[in-house]
Order: sequence, then structure tokens, then C-alpha cells
Amino acid sequence: MTTPIYARPLEMLQTLVRMDTTNPPGNEILCIQYLDSLLQEAGLSTTILAKDPNRPNLIARLPGTGDAPGLVLQGHVDVVTTANQKWDQPPFGGDIIDGYLWGRGSLDMKGGVVIMTCAVLAALAEGKQPAGDIVLTILADEEAGSDYGARFVTEQHPEQFAGARYAIGEGGGGAQYLGDKRFYPLMVAEKQVCWLRTRFTGPGGHGSSPLRDGAMAKLGQALTTLNANRLPVHLTAAMGLMLDGLACIAPPELRAAVDSLREPSTADATLDRLYASGAPLARPLDALLHNTVNATVVNGGFKTNVIPSHIELELDGRVLPGYTADDFIGELHALLSDDLPFEIIRHDPGSAAVDMALFPLLAGIVEEMDPEAAVIPSLVGGFTDGRMFTRLGIQNYGFLPVKLPLGINFGATIHGANERIPVEGLVFGVRAISTLLERYRVD
Repeated sequence: MTTPIYARPLEMLQTLVRMDTTNPPGNEILCIQYLDSLLQEAGLSTTILAKDPNRPNLIARLPGTGDAPGLVLQGHVDVVTTANQKWDQPPFGGDIIDGYLWGRGSLDMKGGVVIMTCAVLAALAEGKQPAGDIVLTILADEEAGSDYGARFVTEQHPEQFAGARYAIGEGGGGAQYLGDKRFYPLMVAEKQVCWLRTRFTGPGGHGSSPLRDGAMAKLGQALTTLNANRLPVHLTAAMGLMLDGLACIAPPELRAAVDSLREPSTADATLDRLYASGAPLARPLDALLHNTVNATVVNGGFKTNVIPSHIELELDGRVLPGYTADDFIGELHALLSDDLPFEIIRHDPGSAAVDMALFPLLAGIVEEMDPEAAVIPSLVGGFTDGRMFTRLGIQNYGFLPVKLPLGINFGATIHGANERIPVEGLVFGVRAISTLLERYRVD
């Protein structure tokens, strides 16, 4: 008798990894058609929604008993590029070596899609009806801003998520270590994208003659100021929860530092000490206590011997929950100049509210499976598709548990060379989400 596909997550993931869905251009149709066939063969009705025929999204609903609101399981099948990366194994080979499945997307996030798909198929096959409808949502285009994926389906087809109150997606669940303590971050909020464009102007002229205080000089001054300064410290509700969790698991030498990060007057000095000590948490904690900005694109000048009269600079801004684009721009004006104009290129507003109703259930499942570990709430500095579901009033949790060994840095691996997932870690994730579907309740 053939083992059902939901009991062969490794095979499913190998198939997905071997489909090159590098975004751009995406071509997620390769994965969507494969997964759609698995779901339909199992007896689930599916819906395909597409802004572009080659970049479809797949939605399947597993009916619940109606005793709880709907739960969305959402994940994407596009991946980032492998260009200019040196891999030890073929990035789209899906090879299994020494207990790891290698390949782009194995962690981010085709592995997560497999975990969710296997859990739904197993529940269906075993006749385990969850308390609420499970809305499996497999998306395109997360890695380039969600325009063809989560943004499209939530804005154009919100009826697909009627009755849902919670969502599970990426952004947490990969095991990390603080000293020798293993913990699983559970994302309860994320920063907002706020990309900006500004322009520096000044006298132009022939490059053979000296010119001071032109557009180029103003650009240099602004970049130097951004490099040397942080924006103000803000302690959000989500960050407070994260610091509570870190304080519970931090070794004694770090506990005082974690506590001092709660005070705006001491937070930056504490971060500087953490950087100096080489603490791996310094950089992510820095991002989560401030609105942040990085200069990323410069456009200006057209000829070597002509001094440009205007230069455009694009900025990648990330804004904390509860703060607006105007708040962010106000902080930049205070740092740089009130006269500097800012144009918003892209802004995805987010909610400051955090619903922790499912946290005990999610944490309890993983801590039961891995008794030596802890689960802590986390705020994430990047963006995920989850931000789009929050606009529908759906609390998103970034939590696809994967047990990783000490030495595998989840954050550094997902977009880098040699992305890989432990075979046991993948099986761990399927068990965790399957258990969630069995126990899902809302008190």
C-alpha cells in the first residue's frame, strides 16, 4: 500500500524546491498546480485567484464544526535569488545530505508550505474536523512586496477569509539559541514598510570648476548623519512582551542588559555595549527599539564633467507598530532637515494591537514536544504576508516550528547560500501544526 503524500513531507518539499520560483519573475504556477492537484485528489475543493496567470494563489477550506472562528494557514512559494552566492550543493537540487534537505526555499518558505499542507491533508484523511474552518492559503510574490499575492487576495477577495480571526504564517518558529538555551520565537507583530524618496538640489555646473554645498555635498552630509545616528527609542507593546520572554531565558550576564533596554534613557548605551561584546542579539534588538532607515538607491548625474543640480535618494524605512508614516518622517526631519521633502514610495500600515489569545496553545504544543526549550513572543523587523491579513482584522502569528540544531542560524540562512532544513525539523513542524488543528479552540 502506498504511503499517503501527507506522510511524505520530504518528498513534497523536494518537488517544490526543484521548481525554480525565483522572484522575479516568480512563475509560482509551477508549485501552485502541483499543490492544487494534491488537494483536489484528497477531496478538497480549491480556488485559484490570480492577478497574473503565471502567478496564481491557491485557497482551500477545510470545514470545521463552527465552534471556533476560522484559522488561516498562509505561506508563499516564491523565493529570493541565488545569484552571486556560492552554494555547496545545487540550490534547486533538493538533495538530502547528512540529514538535511538542501535548497532555496527549504526554510523560506516552501518548507512551511509543506508543513501546513501535510497537516491539512492528514486532518482530512483521518476525519479530524477542527473547531473552526481551516483556510489553507498558498501565495505568490511575498519576496517582492505581495502585490500579486497576499495584497491581491486580501484586497480583491476578502470574502475568502470571512469568519477568520487568526492566521499562522512565517516569521517565527525556527529554533534559536541564547547561550545554550533553545527557544522558539513566536511573532505577534511586525514592523511596517515605509519606503521613501527624497531629493537634494543645488547649483550645477562644469566639473572643472570648484563648487561647494551642491546637491552632491548635501547628499553626503545626509548619508553621514544617518550613518552616525539612531532615531529615537520606542518601547512598543510587542517589544515589551519579547523582552519579558528574553528575560526569562537569558543567562545572568545578559539579564541586566535585557532589563535596561526597557528604559529609553539607557537603551542605546546598552545596545552599544552589546555590539562591543559581539552579542548576536544586538543588531535585531537595535532594529526593534527604533524606527529605522537605510539609504539604498541613489539616482543623479549623467556626465562625468557635469556637476548635477539634483540627486534622488531612496530610503528603506521600517516603522514600529503604533507609529505612522508621518511620525517616521517627522523623526527624519528632526535629524536631517525640515526642508528635506519626502515622498512615500510604499507604505503598509500595521496595527499596534496584539491578540495573545492563541499564544498559550501554540507555546504549549511546542514546549510539550521539546521540553528543554521555551517559546517567547517576538516582534519582527522585516515584513511578511501576515501584515496583509491584519488589515482584515485577523491576528497573525508567525509560527511554523522547525527544530534546528545549535550552529544553524535561521535568520542568516534563509536568504543566504546553503539554505537547508533538517529532515527531523520538517517532521517536527508537521507534528506541531497537526496538533494545532486537533486542539484549536478559542476560549
